[in-house]
Amino acid sequence: MAFVSEEETTNEYLFKIVLAGDSAVGKSNLLARFARDEFYPNSKSTIGVEFQTQKVDVNGKEVKAQIWDTAGQERFRAVTSAYYRGAVGALLVYDISRRQTFESIGRWLNELQSHSDMNVVTILVGNKSDLRDARVVSTAEGKALAEAQGLFFMETSALDSYNVVAAFQTVVKEIYNILSKKVMMSQELKKPESSSFNGKTVVLQLEENQQTDTTPTGGGGCC
Repeated sequence: MAFVSEEETTNEYLFKIVLAGDSAVGKSNLLARFARDEFYPNSKSTIGVEFQTQKVDVNGKEVKAQIWDTAGQERFRAVTSAYYRGAVGALLVYDISRRQTFESIGRWLNELQSHSDMNVVTILVGNKSDLRDARVVSTAEGKALAEAQGLFFMETSALDSYNVVAAFQTVVKEIYNILSKKVMMSQELKKPESSSFNGKTVVLQLEENQQTDTTPTGGGGCC
């Protein structure tokens, strides 16, 4: 569900995007870096759910991304599951220095798919790429999982800003492109069916028990 009405399609888009992944993989810092260009080295685990709205430019169009930071701690899963509903985009985040967080991605993906209203544009994010010496999950492993699940993939670092904006923009742009195609298709379907007859276009809108005479008339009179 993209929070867009028919009247708003020419004015404003608001996309709900969720962050998901184990606790302490850096979800809150990714959001802080993207939304406010800030980083909190001693940030605490998010309790419950919080969100921020950020404007993103897509092909000259202003799009608003409403980004939800869902708590990764197991005891909050029942609370946060409701917040997947209505999401049209997601960042599944793991810590490249903690293999368990990578192995949990399958569960987070299943939870996202179980509680979402539709197919969600999803990117797999290997965060903390600045921890080069502590890396235990290779880039190749991340790419392989993303390809197997049909996800976008990117490695990021909230600490040094590497690929943070790009990761969010990838999701927002893909949502926008999909929605734009749907709007165009909808507009095409709303066009009345027409048929050309001897250079004259006749709109086919038949009333019950009536027929439309498609024969061109010669001088303006009939019968």
